[in-house]
Amino acid sequence: MRPIIKEINEIYPHNNQKKRYSALEEGFTKYFGEHGKLRFFSTPGTTEICGNHTEQNNGKVFAASVDLDIIAAAELTDDNVVVIKSEGLDEDRIDINDLEVNENDKNNSSGIIRGVLRYFKDKGHKIGGFRAYTTSTLFRGSGLGSAAAFGVLTGMILSALYNDGQLRPVTLALASRFAEEKYFQRVCGLTRALSCASGGFTAIDFKDGDTPIVENIPCDFGQFEHALCIVEVDKTPKLDLKKLYEQISGEMREIASYFDCENLRSLSIDDIMLNIGDLRRKFGDRAVLRAIHFFRENGRVEKVSHALLNNRFEDFLSSVRESGNSSFKYLQNVYSPDNIRNQSLSIALNAAEISLHRRGACRVHGGGFEGTIQAIVPFDDLTQFKMNMDRIFGIGACHVMTVRAVGTCEVRS
Repeated sequence: MRPIIKEINEIYPHNNQKKRYSALEEGFTKYFGEHGKLRFFSTPGTTEICGNHTEQNNGKVFAASVDLDIIAAAELTDDNVVVIKSEGLDEDRIDINDLEVNENDKNNSSGIIRGVLRYFKDKGHKIGGFRAYTTSTLFRGSGLGSAAAFGVLTGMILSALYNDGQLRPVTLALASRFAEEKYFQRVCGLTRALSCASGGFTAIDFKDGDTPIVENIPCDFGQFEHALCIVEVDKTPKLDLKKLYEQISGEMREIASYFDCENLRSLSIDDIMLNIGDLRRKFGDRAVLRAIHFFRENGRVEKVSHALLNNRFEDFLSSVRESGNSSFKYLQNVYSPDNIRNQSLSIALNAAEISLHRRGACRVHGGGFEGTIQAIVPFDDLTQFKMNMDRIFGIGACHVMTVRAVGTCEVRS
């Protein structure tokens, strides 16, 4: 495998980022002082377009990397210590001889770094010391995979500095997921990290779990005169998302257990419908509805992939709308049953539908329950759409972005 090295204009074809990388180098110098030749890296954020909560039951997902990213300037050291200073945050300093799970790493970036190092070591990849300075355009708590991107970025630096850039995107994604789940201690799955690592539109089939089938779909929303928007609708402290996410995958597995299967992927929707009465009595209606969502969603992932491959954009939008409706009605991850007075995502989806006039598409974003929605907006509606969202949810609530074709990489400056 050839190392993943890209020119700046390949990564950012629509805007010049050279000044940003110059500022990054200045930040490194200001913080660390004298240095040798720096190497630069970039990892994009990600958004899930279809395949909501299917991965944990070995389903199918359609995701895309976005043009917001984390960038790093890094330099190899010989002291067996990894030091990462992220702009605006305290530095993280990890001794590579101390990679046991540390309670202080929970919900901290130090846990991502330590976990990635441990994964590399356990899998026989080379590790060593380096120091890096990072800046980010990803905003946290938005479902854009900032933690996953940071983990993939850490792995990319280790791959380039110590492994000749030979580690594949799926390896970097697995390292990031391991770090998030075991050290950062958050349920996350592999989708976000794999999308950050791979780049572009990505259809992922998790039938074989940790050896997913990944297909990159060449497409640009711009050619169809549409933009991708993420709208922040609620910035209040988040609920216990781990419990809510585990309930979704757990209820799906309960349905599978009725058929002596580990997960729903081993079944079909006909199995559900032929036994729906008994399943409702044993597991309740919500579990049955979530299982129905799983099977329909797998089919929609195939539809959106096929539609984009064949330039049938209206069919693509129709499937995205169907996916959003299914998440709302059957998966039921738009608001928490423990806090039904707060239905900000429902309000946002209603406002988006009105603004779009039955064009484009909108849906709950990411894992749900949090405070963001996703919209695919025609260019000629974009200004009004953004104004409407900002009027309701605050100036700057609507973020307009594009899909980035390039995944994690080393940047040739």
